[in-house]
Amino acid sequence: MPAKSSAVLLSAWLCISLSVFFQTAQADITEILPRMKTSIVGIGTLHPLRSPRIKLMGTGFVVADGQHVISNSHVAPELMEEEKGESMAIFLRTDNGISVRKATIVETDKAHDLLLLKIEGSALPALTLADSDQAVEGQIYYFTGFPIGAVLGLYPATHRAGLAAIAPIFSPPAAARGLTAKLIKRADDPFLMFQLDATAYPGNSGSPLYDGNTGLVIGVVNSVFVKGAKENALSNPSGITYAIPAKYVQALLDKTGFQSPPTRGIK
Repeated sequence: MPAKSSAVLLSAWLCISLSVFFQTAQADITEILPRMKTSIVGIGTLHPLRSPRIKLMGTGFVVADGQHVISNSHVAPELMEEEKGESMAIFLRTDNGISVRKATIVETDKAHDLLLLKIEGSALPALTLADSDQAVEGQIYYFTGFPIGAVLGLYPATHRAGLAAIAPIFSPPAAARGLTAKLIKRADDPFLMFQLDATAYPGNSGSPLYDGNTGLVIGVVNSVFVKGAKENALSNPSGITYAIPAKYVQALLDKTGFQSPPTRGIK
């Protein structure tokens, strides 16, 4: 066969193979996404005397027995008007509109920016944690949450993220005057984070980072690298997002008495 014909056939084969590969990858996420969304909730507060009564502050996802939710500790407000009836709450979209459930804080892990909530009502479908130590740089994951909070409404959005690096989040400031108590503590006890080649926004905090084939949760989105003032997270996003490895979520669950479940994917 002439070399030119061979090259044409090889090129055509590569195009078909790549097309099939990308179609398969797309089919995987579209198949599991409806199931994932039933386990992803908005996190915020409920205040009977406020208008509007609900305030969406971040994202969370259901774990364990279906009555517990993981999010970031920084999502919870420092102060609440509990004497006026304000409480933590989760929000989820159902066929009948938005459902609101009260929640209570079970445990916090501020060192790893994690929060565990107990929710009222019947159990919701729970997500399963992956072994985050098996994560490899270059893998593609997805995260689903509520970017920019209630501005876009309670409609979970899904983004694709490449695992760009596994490294400590701590970065020393250029000058000593830039040191803060938080930075000093982080430098004292650094831990590895997932650096993602993706853009998350305020409201995405607490979003599960998961495998598009199995739905296993590999991490929890918790922060975005911001260039300059924090307002730039919206106007000039850096495209760099960080996530907490799921092993710290499992440690939090173990601490509160939940046994590690067998690793499995979406049912």
